[in-house]
Parts: sequence; C-alpha cells; structure tokens
Amino acid sequence: MQQMSSAQHFCRPPMLDELDGPSPRRPATDQPMGGRRILDIIPENAGPRLVTAKGAVAHAVRPPGSQTLLTRNHVATVVLACSPGTTTRFGGGEQHRYDAYTGTLIVIPADVEVEMGWSAAREELLVAWKPESLHELAIKALDMGSAELRPSKGKVDPQALHMAELLKAELARGEPPNEAYVESLILLFGIHVLRSYSSVNMRQVPPKGGLSDYAARRVHEYLDEHFTRKLSVIELAAVCELSPGHFIHAFSKTFGQPPHQYLVNRRLAFAEKLLLETEMTIAEVAYLSGFSSQSHLTSAMRSHKRITPAKMRKQR
Repeated sequence: MQQMSSAQHFCRPPMLDELDGPSPRRPATDQPMGGRRILDIIPENAGPRLVTAKGAVAHAVRPPGSQTLLTRNHVATVVLACSPGTTTRFGGGEQHRYDAYTGTLIVIPADVEVEMGWSAAREELLVAWKPESLHELAIKALDMGSAELRPSKGKVDPQALHMAELLKAELARGEPPNEAYVESLILLFGIHVLRSYSSVNMRQVPPKGGLSDYAARRVHEYLDEHFTRKLSVIELAAVCELSPGHFIHAFSKTFGQPPHQYLVNRRLAFAEKLLLETEMTIAEVAYLSGFSSQSHLTSAMRSHKRITPAKMRKQR
C-alpha cells in the first residue's frame, strides 16, 4: 500500500492484479511466483511477503500516509501495533474515523473501493485471496453454497490477531518461510473471515436492545483474554463495532451488569482462584489479576465479596 500524493487522489486507484496469471499490461515474465504483483502496492522495503497457491500474505511497516485501493481480490489487514488517527471509507460512503487498536481487522471485499489514511506509523499484516479461492473454501470447508463478504470498517478481532502474529513470525524468520505452513494459516484465516464477515453470519441486534449472539461471544472472549490489563469502553465497543453509549446499554442488557462491573467480577474470580490454589503473595495475586496494588484488590474484594484476600486464603 504505497503512500499517495495529493495529486494522485484524483487518479484512478491502483488495481490489485490477480494472484495467478499475467497482467495485460506486463508480460508473464514479470510475474515471479505466478502473481506476486498482488503485493506491489506495498513497497518491497516495507517488509517480507509470500504468494502461494492459496493466497498472498505480507508484513508491512509504513510511515503516516493514505491510499485509495480498488481490489480484484478479497483482502484483510490486521493492525499489529496501535495506530491512532485512522480513517476508512468504502465505496465513496461515509468516512469512518477511529483509533486502530492492536488487533483491528479491516476486510476489503473484491471490487470494492476503499480509501484509507493513517496519521501515525502503521504496522500491519495483509492477507489476500482470489474470489474463486474463498468461494471454493466456503463450499468445501463450511458447506456454504455462497458467501458474500461484507466490508469491515475496523474492529478488534483477537482471533485474526493471533493468526496474523503467527504469519508475521513465520515471515520474519531468518530463512525462507515454510510455504505449507503459511498456506495452512491463509486457509484458516479465510475460514475465519467467511464465518465472521460474510452474508451468512450477519446477525441483527436482538429487539430487546442487547448484543447479538455474535457480538456477545466476541466481547466475552476478548474480556477473557485481556481482563488483566486496563480496558476502555471505547476499546470494548470497537470489538462489537458499536458506539460507546450503545455498547454500554447493550452489554448491560445482555450480561445483567455494566462492563466495568463485569470486568471487576472477572478479575475477582481469577484472584480468588489464585488465592485458593497457589502460594503466591497477595501482592502477586493482585498484579496478575489486573489490580493496581494489594490494597486495590483488598478494597474490591471487601466491597464485592464481603471478605478480604487474607481471610479468603485462611479458608483454603
């Protein structure tokens, strides 16, 4: 994804060529590995890349910039380091402005124009699939007759982040990446994208105002993985692709308590497990459970459990 000058914004956006086969503008001899030019929009010095029979993958670190793309292939990018001041616009629609937290996934379906901008250095992992490849995957792996990808404007996706980090690690090895391993991850990534961002899995918010089953599962998994660190409502709302105000209301309806209370209870449950099953000091338990100090844990446990950590440990 090359940075564009202001004058280039008035030109036709660059096209991502097919993963396989020569381009009509260049002879086939310019096509190492079949369709390497799928990744030509990312400068060679931005990071390593690999094109396989199942798709293409690249790891890139780029300075602040912007770009307009029109892709003939399905593309997904995962932000690997927080990138504030990000903008996304699909098909000339409304511009979506947000801080791209680590794990933010952007899905760009084939033949959909997208304008992207980032005001800070951006590290990302990009995966691309030919439409026929994802279609075949939908039939063989998911028993779907058809699945239309929907644009994703930037939501935190822990599962996509995990696969992106595995791909980055393989590309960053001091030797050529294992193509079979990369292909397997590309296929797994494709299955995840089909399950989560295609027409067969677009669930509506329940009429009572709670989270959809899909959003509830996503935020529950995200909290389960990240409850020990500081979390903001904005970050959790981004996981569900909702505004913070809507998220708080929908979360409370679904889980019976606001996000902050749910998070405190999750931390307390983990702290109780450590107190009863390990010999760690109370200060260590507090740190590992996400509390800022031993006194913070003691205060929270006394308020919500009517007991102190020391007394709980004595009951072991």
